[in-house]
Amino acid sequence: MRVTFKAYLENIEAKTGKSPADFRQLALKKGYLSSGKLRQDIKAGEVVAWLKQDFALGHGHAMAIVALLKEMQP
Repeated sequence: MRVTFKAYLENIEAKTGKSPADFRQLALKKGYLSSGKLRQDIKAGEVVAWLKQDFALGHGHAMAIVALLKEMQP
């Protein structure tokens, strides 16, 4: 069974108590966003490291947040 992007985000919210909007706000405060998207000079690995450290997310869930911040997914 394949997990949908929406299910990833729901699992992340259940684990962290943070919604996708919350992660966008946190990324904005960290200076990772420009015009609502992940800045091009910010590498995915930097964001993944932050999410693993601060929220104990696994790699797949952290990459889902990266995709969200890149606006690859709604």
